[in-house]
Amino acid sequence: MPEKADRVKVHIRCRNCGETFILRGIKDYRGQIDTGFKRCLCDNEQSFDIETLA
Repeated sequence: MPEKADRVKVHIRCRNCGETFILRGIKDYRGQIDTGFKRCLCDNEQSFDIETLA
């Protein structure tokens, strides 16, 4: 049975337009975080600053 995934809060900032998002995500066993976030309002899909919040 897989271990229970850790929920974390994530701050995402678009490098193109500066828009910010605060989302909750799930940290998997590899340490990667999945929030379901795909694209900024300016259609940017690749250039983001992402940090976890306490």
